[in-house]
Amino acid sequence: MLELCKSKFDVEAFLASAGPGRTIVNLQESQTLFSQGDSADSVFYLQKGGAKLTISRNGKEATITHLSAGEFMGEESLSKAGVLHTATVTSVTGCTVLKIERGEMIRAMHEETALSERFFTFLLARGMRIESDLVDQLFNSSERRLAKTLLLMADFGDIDESERLIPAITEERLAELVGTTESTVSFFMNRFCELGLIDYNGGIRVRKALLNVILHDQLPGDNTAKPVIEDLPQIQ
Repeated sequence: MLELCKSKFDVEAFLASAGPGRTIVNLQESQTLFSQGDSADSVFYLQKGGAKLTISRNGKEATITHLSAGEFMGEESLSKAGVLHTATVTSVTGCTVLKIERGEMIRAMHEETALSERFFTFLLARGMRIESDLVDQLFNSSERRLAKTLLLMADFGDIDESERLIPAITEERLAELVGTTESTVSFFMNRFCELGLIDYNGGIRVRKALLNVILHDQLPGDNTAKPVIEDLPQIQ
């Protein structure tokens, strides 16, 4: 009697649909998916939209990284039962998220090598990105960090694309992601507009030419102008 062949596991289908131990969650802009200190009993997979990962301590909040479609969240829940979330995830745009219960994620990773490889590849990539972001904060200019954030949100997948439209985002939120002041973000957003690197009217249209700011760490034209650090009153 011939043994039936096991059907090939489809990672994309698993992460794209609800099923046993998996639920689709829809978030509006600025909704919290989970908070620092909440019980961690599930892993989350961001199917669509953007979010941010923040940590709070002593009344202060820091944005650790920006999350985009294709990323996992809440991976600390896999370490052991009863752990707490170490950070807060909040939607930056409308989001669609797959919630995978801890037991189901552990079962699937044990049984399906493809899912385990996908998950651990993501963890390594995130660790490298957070390390890169830390280097940015320590050594790179606010201008370059803002350009990098806009390009990441634009997610230029096709090498032939010259521009991408990203959802509207406030300068306050951009300042949180970049790790600078709102006035600095405003200064460089206006500067990028003047140079035709972005269109900034409701949504933000990002042009690939913005890569020059990252590659050369400077804007074309007059680079002597600097943003106002604080809105201080003028001395008469």
